Amino acid sequence: MKYVMQRLMLVALVSMVPGILMGAETQPLIEQVKIGVAAPLTGPQAHYGQDFLDGIKLAAADFNASKSLINGKQIEIVLDVADDRGDSHQATTVAQKLVDDGIKGMLGHFNSDTSMSASRIYAQAGIPQIAMAASAEYTQQGFKNTFRMMASDAQRSKVMGRFVVKKLGFKRLAIINDETMDGQGLADHFAQAAKKAGATIVGHEYIQAKTLNFTVPLNKFKGLKPDAIFYSGIDTQAAAMAKQMHRLGINAKLIAGDRVKTIYFLETAGIAAEGTVAALTGEPLDTTPQGKKFIARYKARFYKATPTYAPYAYDGAMAMFTSMQKADSTDPVKYLSVLADIKRAGVTTNRFAYDKYGNLKDAKITFYQVVQGRWQVLPAARN
Repeated sequence: MKYVMQRLMLVALVSMVPGILMGAETQPLIEQVKIGVAAPLTGPQAHYGQDFLDGIKLAAADFNASKSLINGKQIEIVLDVADDRGDSHQATTVAQKLVDDGIKGMLGHFNSDTSMSASRIYAQAGIPQIAMAASAEYTQQGFKNTFRMMASDAQRSKVMGRFVVKKLGFKRLAIINDETMDGQGLADHFAQAAKKAGATIVGHEYIQAKTLNFTVPLNKFKGLKPDAIFYSGIDTQAAAMAKQMHRLGINAKLIAGDRVKTIYFLETAGIAAEGTVAALTGEPLDTTPQGKKFIARYKARFYKATPTYAPYAYDGAMAMFTSMQKADSTDPVKYLSVLADIKRAGVTTNRFAYDKYGNLKDAKITFYQVVQGRWQVLPAARN
């Protein structure tokens, strides 16, 4: 009897195997797709790098949750993250390692000089690169694989220079330039646009990229009585500069680019931040449906308010992922042309699309001012 029961159980088990196998066959295969990410994750710009990385992490999580099929396989985006420390030499080392790792796309780098120095390596490997880099030169190298996450310094500065003169009424301007690739480009294009709009540049000083002492250029400017001082560097330095302007009794407005429009600047500069004006690409997040959804998802995942760069990193990452989906391939050669022709509604713009160089077609700029310790949109301050 025992032997009969064992035979019956064996027959039942064998009869179930085809069904089990058929069920397994209906489940899509999962293919991991490695995407490179590089940014300054240590050092004085680490908060920028983490901001950037968080946006990409959220994009990867959203895309993976959609269980999208590419070439009949369910795709899982896996991020290969590297710290370039904001250093162009380290960036080339990082780039070669990521290429050797077999990445199918590159998100980064954050800074212009790191993005530029690494771009040739990605171009030679045929890997699409979408960077936060602001320098106009980044997409003017003749490579077909370089794209942006936000407007270039040329696109932003032209609007900023005109706005400061025509809308804010500042005619006498001084400039402090940190001589990095990002800072130099922003300052030069701003000066050109401001002069074209009718302003006089009463002084243009250069400082080292990591300095926190602005007393020499500020003392020079004090006697020149500028209406505003334009600074092209990062928030850490801008906060120190704002405090020193306050202490020296300089009443000129501080004008800056996107790298100063951060919570860190507000917290560090304190009362000296009041009145500072900064410009950022795109519409304010809380005024668009996709932006509002992003704010909620970001807070739910990271338990903090949305920082500056995460939304742009998210849009860049999703542009890459959805291009793979539309091309039905994760092969860089096959999805590159789809990426170049991408048209989609993003978080930072409803018209995320590239021109023939890889620059964003929609370069709308919004201006913000610090009012009672908070960044607020300036009325009628969108180009």
